[in-house]
Formats: sequence, structure tokens, C-alpha cells
Amino acid sequence: MNTLDAINSRHSYRGKYKDITVPRSDLIKIIQAGISAPSGCNRQTTSFIAVDDKKVLAELKGVIDPPVGETAPAAICVLTQRINAYRDKCFSVQDYSAAIENMLLAIVELGYESCWYEGHITDDDGINHKMEKILKVPQDYELVCFLPVGVAEEDVKMPKKKAFDERAWFNCFGNSDNR
Repeated sequence: MNTLDAINSRHSYRGKYKDITVPRSDLIKIIQAGISAPSGCNRQTTSFIAVDDKKVLAELKGVIDPPVGETAPAAICVLTQRINAYRDKCFSVQDYSAAIENMLLAIVELGYESCWYEGHITDDDGINHKMEKILKVPQDYELVCFLPVGVAEEDVKMPKKKAFDERAWFNCFGNSDNR
């Protein structure tokens, strides 16, 4: 699969997963894609914990309410550190967003499905803090994303996207001369 095919095939999968183990070699490839993402002033504020132990996965899934990715055989938890990069600006959100997108593309490339769960776990109910305790995350890191990883059990449906002309233009906003 080439890069553009992976980009155009990527979508959020919220269905059930097959009971097929995700090899550690694939989890390493996925995380390496995240590590390869750009980061503001190269501060490299994003870190990762791959979870493939069924007991640890069950503990994590047990604190996510309402549940997500319950049948996924593996997951990647994305951590960030709030480190200023340039003129007292912190780019950690951009850093981990780039890393997550790279990993989502690698997941598609390797034949798996996933969904970017961030708001669900970082809400006021503090699910991410419960997850941090399970994973023994140090206090200067924050768990910001949960990516279940596995082979889809259900048919994958691509969401309908707005037409190019509704979202992109050349030379000025709304220019209908896009070709």
C-alpha cells in the first residue's frame, strides 16, 4: 500500500475485533511510525506504551466507561510531556497528534483497525488518570490517547467526506476554479 492509499483508507473503527494476536513486531512498527513523527523544535514530547498482556488490557478496559475497544487484542497508549519548545510555547498537542496520525496510517498499512480515543478518556471523569496508575506512568507524563489495535470483525465502512470543492480552494477562500 502506498502512502496516499493508506491516507485515503484510514478511518475510525469502533466495531468488534477478531481474536487474533497482534505480533510485537507489528506493534514496534506502529510505534516507530509514531516516534518518526515531527515534533516542535524536536522536543520529542510524545511517548508510547504498547499493551498486549491480556490482564493489563482487561484492567485498562475496566476503567473506560462507557467501554471502547473491548475486544481489541492490543492497544497503544500515548503519553505526552508538557515541555515548552519556542518562545515559551508548548507544542505537545501538535506533537502527539502527528504521532497518532502516523500510527493510524501504519495500523492501516499493516492490515489492522483502530480509533483515536482522546476526549473520551481525558474528560473530567479522569479515566486517563486511572489508566496512568495501571501503567505506572510517572507524574510528569499525561496519558492522552488510547488506540485499540486489531483485525476488524465487522465490515469496515468508510465515512462520507465532503467534496473537495466544499473544503479546499486555490488562491482565495471559496474560489470555484479548483482545476
